Amino acid sequence: MISARYALPGMHAIELDFELPLNADRPDGRNIRVFARELVAADKLDQDLPVLLYLQGGPGSEGPRPTDAGGWIGRALREYRVLLLDQRGTGRSAPVTTQTLAELSDADAQAEYLSHFRADAIVADAEAIRRELVGADTRWSILGQSFGGFCALRYLSAAPNGLERALITGGLASLSRPAEDVYQATYRRLRTRNDAYYRRYPEDERGWREVAAHLHEHRVRLPDGERFTVERLQFLGMELGRSEGFERLHWLLESAFVTVAGRRELALRFVDEVYRLQGFVANPLFAVIHEAIYAQQKATRWAAQRALEGAPEVPYRPGGPLRFTGEMIYPWMFEQFSALRPFQAVAQALAEKDDWPRLYDADVLAANEVPVAALAYLDDMYVDFELSRETAEAVGNVRLWATNEYQHNGLGVDGERILDRLLAMTRAPL
Repeated sequence: MISARYALPGMHAIELDFELPLNADRPDGRNIRVFARELVAADKLDQDLPVLLYLQGGPGSEGPRPTDAGGWIGRALREYRVLLLDQRGTGRSAPVTTQTLAELSDADAQAEYLSHFRADAIVADAEAIRRELVGADTRWSILGQSFGGFCALRYLSAAPNGLERALITGGLASLSRPAEDVYQATYRRLRTRNDAYYRRYPEDERGWREVAAHLHEHRVRLPDGERFTVERLQFLGMELGRSEGFERLHWLLESAFVTVAGRRELALRFVDEVYRLQGFVANPLFAVIHEAIYAQQKATRWAAQRALEGAPEVPYRPGGPLRFTGEMIYPWMFEQFSALRPFQAVAQALAEKDDWPRLYDADVLAANEVPVAALAYLDDMYVDFELSRETAEAVGNVRLWATNEYQHNGLGVDGERILDRLLAMTRAPL
């Protein structure tokens, strides 16, 4: 199980490998390797500390690769051993890439395989690891960020006896609403963020309009040879949901154009930066199963694309303003992104899959006794606050912290303070 030990600034790391079933309901079937990294403060190596499992955002993002004991990790290490899990499909846990998925014969086989990479399977992995690492009778605590919060809700629904407490930041998912409802809500948040960005930098509205018009009228190539389209320009709106997102777009626009022989064209520096911000080579899973993380007993059928009917300002019209999109995945991405093109057929198969199991048990969650502290961001562009509040009211024993102090990446911006407050909330009476 232990594959390596080494020291990092202020802490020690232990690398752990586990052989776990692809499908927890068929333990005699195919196995996959799941990786986790355990951290312990350098001055607490010999102490018998409880474990805090971190469930990162995504889907498809690997666990953190820390360089020092700062932020929320430093706060956690004061009283916990911290377990950083590479959720299946990410990092060193059966990574999903163009190369690895090519081993499966066709889109149907690939879709069957990837149907086991949602929150239910991640939680089954975590429970198996808990039993092996700390013992079946020992509970641990979990911290779920964004999609990791979805996993935390699944954990509370499927295996609450394994939990001492659950901490959630920006990840109170809707328990029952279909994907269409989720995207209709996030389009409304997206509209608000677009408006707020242009209010802060009113001159940027004209600037982005000029970039969009140039892309519509000229064939501009990205570093991988693909055409730089207006749709890809709009996808930069992913940045708007982060605390520094307005400024990143503003400074990016500053370098958009250069003049060559009296002719205005997009700067190579600008084009390269856009390409770098939109890479899917390392994380195609984010796009391939993004809508599936909401699916319960029905097909998603490209819900974000269908929900565009309620956001008529988003589709670009030549000569008109540019509105950015957000955390939405569209069918065109599997044509325009070279890194996603090999996944086009499997993405379509997953969009049509209509027999997804339920992720959450409403009755179990309503009767929950595990202390839960959840931070919900009032202006969150990725996880709608009203849907989060709806979930908080449906789950027992939840302490909700609602704030507009942070954007979706609050844990990364002010992790020590946030974790400290969440821990205190679970230790205080309701």
